[in-house]
Amino acid sequence: MTAEFLEPALGELSAADRALFQSYGAGPIRTPPFDHVHHAFEAHAARHPRLTAVEHLGESLTYAELDAKAGLLAEFLVRRGVRPGDHVGLFLTRSISMVVGVLAVLKAGASYVPLDVSTTPEAQLRHAVRVARIDVVLTTSADTLPGHLAAVVEIDTLPDVGSFCRTNTAESDIAAVVFTGTSGVRISHAGLCNLLLTAPGSLGITPGTRVAQLLDIGCDLAMWEVLGTLANGGTLVLRGEDVRPAARVVDVLIATPSVLATVDPEACPRVRTVAVAGERCPQSLADRWSGRTTFHNACGPTEVTIVNTLQRYEAGRGQLTIGRPVPNTTVYVLDDAQEPLPPGEIGEMWVGGAGVTAGYVGDLELTARRYRPDPFLGGGRLMFRTRDLGRWTADGQLEHHGRAGDQVEVLGYRFELDTVTAALERAADCEQATTLVHDGRLVGFISPRTAVPELAKLAVSQRLPHYCVPTLIVPVDALPTTGRGKVDRRALLSCLDGRSPALRG
Repeated sequence: MTAEFLEPALGELSAADRALFQSYGAGPIRTPPFDHVHHAFEAHAARHPRLTAVEHLGESLTYAELDAKAGLLAEFLVRRGVRPGDHVGLFLTRSISMVVGVLAVLKAGASYVPLDVSTTPEAQLRHAVRVARIDVVLTTSADTLPGHLAAVVEIDTLPDVGSFCRTNTAESDIAAVVFTGTSGVRISHAGLCNLLLTAPGSLGITPGTRVAQLLDIGCDLAMWEVLGTLANGGTLVLRGEDVRPAARVVDVLIATPSVLATVDPEACPRVRTVAVAGERCPQSLADRWSGRTTFHNACGPTEVTIVNTLQRYEAGRGQLTIGRPVPNTTVYVLDDAQEPLPPGEIGEMWVGGAGVTAGYVGDLELTARRYRPDPFLGGGRLMFRTRDLGRWTADGQLEHHGRAGDQVEVLGYRFELDTVTAALERAADCEQATTLVHDGRLVGFISPRTAVPELAKLAVSQRLPHYCVPTLIVPVDALPTTGRGKVDRRALLSCLDGRSPALRG
């Protein structure tokens, strides 16, 4: 069963295309078991109090212990004046205290604003405090924050303040504010529960399932790791400096493709489920992991609650796509006039339904530009403009075709860089690639360093026009990544002028 679209909004599509537009574009209807994500955690704490909830570098807490610590901190916050609708900064590095802080803010009825102080510049911390109107920041005694930021509370030094009584606390609709660049996206409890507590977004996590926490806390995918684990009764394994030791001892990995590429599947015999999102997934990476795990390729900006489409990919059985809409969500492929396109035609992807977030904190103008009334679902609901291009395949899978407006022009020709990157990765010895324009010429980066540039050029020339063939291809050990686990194109550009040792082939 799927959502019913309003007939007038389907424009001039034929009857057959109308049926496909609706059946492809709407996820199944499901009812999440909870409407606040921390309530799901509390239910597991009540049922399985002795089950390990979180581990980090030899330390651990059971569900009962984590629930108690988060409750005490929540009581402290409430007594300090934190109220529903308030935003509490969570500015620290990866630790068990980080997990306590997330749950405590939610229990107090407020929204948390996560930023990793080891990767976030001081200017960005101050910007978040100002835009989100943060009065209280949670951190630890091991973390250093700039002065005069806000009222700072060190989680790990608080005294016992007594028991927490949730009956005296109202509930907030907004669970978190996640910053993407300078904009803070308001993510709701309902949207989180919709993704994390229904399949396939729940990733088969059940009590005792071990899930790695590999990503920067400021990244929305970290919510999938942390809250997706604890809301389903799993055990969260926080990584140390290196991602690989944690990856070896868990059942589930959630990562960007760039982070997953640093992990050897042969060294992770326990891993049974992998989900990637946040950037384009190389075919070779999907093939390498899907042969031994249930592999999900997912897509979606922060504004639609982490991801809104997933494909369960199996090597040798169809093409790698971004899949279908998750339950209770919709995807529309529209033309420039926001009219529906038939399957097979490329257009801009708009997203509706339960995953659409509550807009940008403190920026009504930007919210009005990116969130529009949904003509297909109606009822005052909104849809979000992703700025991603896509099209439906004949069997109802969604293909990603780069970013709208992100075309480049080289030698007078316009094309998308992602198209070139995909062709580079078709070379037999290339595991991951990216493409940039530098000083008017097309430059490709391929990894590992043993990959042969001539073979990569041949792979592009066999599939794309001559103007899409990079004039320079640089083999590197691994593509550099940002603090949030995506390919760091800015670092590559800055290194090109002098061809730094890190980039020499």
